[in-house]
Amino acid sequence: QVQLVESGGGLVQAGDSVRLSCVVTGGTFTDYGMSWFRQTPGKDREFVGTISRGGGATQYADSVKGRFTISRDNAKNTVYLNMNSLQPEDTAVYFCAGGAPTSLYWIESRWEYWGQGTQVTVSS
Repeated sequence: QVQLVESGGGLVQAGDSVRLSCVVTGGTFTDYGMSWFRQTPGKDREFVGTISRGGGATQYADSVKGRFTISRDNAKNTVYLNMNSLQPEDTAVYFCAGGAPTSLYWIESRWEYWGQGTQVTVSS
């Protein structure tokens, strides 16, 4: 059974940086592309970014491009989301997801495995 566990969220100030981690167990990590989504109350999950199985390719939502970076350590079965220059509008529950979508990677339903989420709150 594949399990994803996020960590690293918390309360930060605007302008701060945070790194989220997502550890994957129960599967072959290198079989999966990985992504990050975020969700605020009453809204659908929003695509943040994705990284390929080998880590050589990344894609980001326009809202985070240039501020957020996704990386992965295949030896540690872990994917990271480095978030810089955080703003109050980045406040959300952040989820990691794993799978092998061949297209439409920005769509939530394309991803097979999900973590439980970690809250990031950015105060102004």
